[in-house]
Amino acid sequence: MSFAAPLVLLTLAVVPLLVYVYLGRQRQQARVTAAFAAPRLAASHSPSRAGARRHVPFAIYGLALVALLVAAARPQHSVAVPVERASIMLVTDASGSMLATDVAPNRLTAARRAAQLFVDKVPARVNIGIMAFNQQASVLQSPTQDRAAVRAAIDRQEAGGGTATGTAVATATRILRPGGQSTDSRPPAAIVLLSDGASTRGVDPVAAAAAAKKEGVRVYTVVLGTASGTITVPRANGTSQTKPVPPDPLTLRKMADVGGGTFFEASSADGLAQVYQRLGSELGTRMKDREITPAFAAGAAFLLLSGAGLSLRWFGRLI
Repeated sequence: MSFAAPLVLLTLAVVPLLVYVYLGRQRQQARVTAAFAAPRLAASHSPSRAGARRHVPFAIYGLALVALLVAAARPQHSVAVPVERASIMLVTDASGSMLATDVAPNRLTAARRAAQLFVDKVPARVNIGIMAFNQQASVLQSPTQDRAAVRAAIDRQEAGGGTATGTAVATATRILRPGGQSTDSRPPAAIVLLSDGASTRGVDPVAAAAAAKKEGVRVYTVVLGTASGTITVPRANGTSQTKPVPPDPLTLRKMADVGGGTFFEASSADGLAQVYQRLGSELGTRMKDREITPAFAAGAAFLLLSGAGLSLRWFGRLI
């Protein structure tokens, strides 16, 4: 919780002072009572003693005062609200290495399933686009709020070919930031790029991520796979060979660093699903402060009425 006028909270220092004054008055009244009659005669001149109950109304009034002072400081709490006019481009590596089965059933299938979970988490008013890349970048769906079209595009991803990570980022940036838009009119935009290996051709991926940030597009990266991942590559003579395809976290981490986003690692389908669900929630919403002063003011009013009611019922006075 935060406060729009936090300096008002300094007035809470008066509460301990009031407690000190109240306790002083109680001690003074006890001395007056002791001087009026001997303790052994107390039962006869005060047959109905309030006991500890006499402090209850004061305690309630004190809580009401605290609530009023807090209300005067204009308390706020943060809530997640959908990002207006935002666009997110989901960019997935579809190179041949994505057929490795170290992430069950294989890396690409796990990525497609996680992408569907991502779509579930993103608010309906946020545009989502789908891209796949190998040695070239393919736009499977331009940013849209049509979730059926987005899901169909995710399912069309197929693995094969090399890896042009930088080219994919540059292409996604051009789609999210078409020419002719002024800086003030640009809606929020982000790229979520998943890859499992080093870029083998095209634009330098780190430079492409830095360029995206300059255009106001944050780049989030997810590395998928384990060091033991392999694929089977056919040879010209009809035989095949097993080729290791370890992930390349170093490059993807650098891309996120220069692109203003966050880097994630996933070595399993479950881990990737958690990453995408988290990203869907974070990128589709923003935290906004909402004032809750009326709640504290209402609580203070309730406490004041409760204290007054108990005091009238028990002692026939308000204070």
